[in-house]
Amino acid sequence: MTITPDSKDWTWVLERPCPECGFVSAAVDFDEIPTLVRENAAAWVPVLKRADVAVRPDDHTWSALEYAVHVRDVFRIFAVRLALMRNEDDPLFANWDQDATAIAERYNEQDPATVATELAAAAEVVASAFEAVPADERDRSGRRSDGASFTVTTMGQYFVHDPAHHLHDVS
Repeated sequence: MTITPDSKDWTWVLERPCPECGFVSAAVDFDEIPTLVRENAAAWVPVLKRADVAVRPDDHTWSALEYAVHVRDVFRIFAVRLALMRNEDDPLFANWDQDATAIAERYNEQDPATVATELAAAAEVVASAFEAVPADERDRSGRRSDGASFTVTTMGQYFVHDPAHHLHDVS
């Protein structure tokens, strides 16, 4: 089964609550981001132990395993983006095609136990990276190639919605 690529611009979550998962990105205090990331990572452990973890619920939806691998990669990508924002002036982020990555990296064939370990490690890296940002760097900026611009704060708020939303997807 081929999944239709997600072409939505999810930056709208910075302006209004997500109607699907209920997450309110704009209400996230910057200092909460590390805790939210660590709690999210811990919540994936039982998901990855499910007997049906690699089963897609329908032709249009990733399996819980695919979502978990995606979240691991989101943690990794945003750790890189945060480092760029802290070390460069208004960096332009490299494009990331999550759907092409899922196919190329065979998300649904990865070992769930390995994914659990890697997801936890990636979560700790990005949580620690957000923890290390001093208050005077939270307004630093970065950009996506589609023109979306973020501060460190808004990128963090935008970022934490993704793993929360995907945990909702598999609940």
